[in-house]
Amino acid sequence: MSRALIVVDVQPTFCEGGSLPVEGGNAVAQRIADFARTHRGAYDLVATTQDWHIDPGSHFSATPDFVDTWPPHGVAGTAEAELHPALADLDADLAVKKGMYAAAYSGFEGATADGSTLQRALEAAGVTDVDVVGLAESHCVAQTALDAQAAGFATRVLTDLTEPVSPQLGEAARVRMVAAGVELSESGAIAQQ
Repeated sequence: MSRALIVVDVQPTFCEGGSLPVEGGNAVAQRIADFARTHRGAYDLVATTQDWHIDPGSHFSATPDFVDTWPPHGVAGTAEAELHPALADLDADLAVKKGMYAAAYSGFEGATADGSTLQRALEAAGVTDVDVVGLAESHCVAQTALDAQAAGFATRVLTDLTEPVSPQLGEAARVRMVAAGVELSESGAIAQQ
């Protein structure tokens, strides 16, 4: 077994003070940083994903419905599209950017700097199992976890290392993930591997 940690969209744009903030986002960023520091040895690979929007078309709207259209966020090259400052010492093995010219909720829709997809990079590294954390649980975390499970990775979401856009959307996302076979666990329940 080879396990990867996938850190989804932990960017200032999705934290308090950002253009599309999730309540508790800054605290989640710090908890993820602390967890990664103390559990780095449990992972053969660490990957990050970032919303990196250049011209995502109708994904951005001046009158967003917050379902299919959103205010501008994660704009490529801006400070709020970078990884959250709490993750400065993360030392990730892979960095995936997504959503450049279209909406992209899953890290599996993005690419690394050399053009590899997340799935291809994980498979090339021999990864069999993934833990998914980040922002927001109800959207990009859930979609990344669902795509990981569909791609054949044993997938676990660490529920204390993510926050949903709202409690209701978080609950709906957890129902979808469990139905697809994704395991939900708290980070404290994970034994060192």
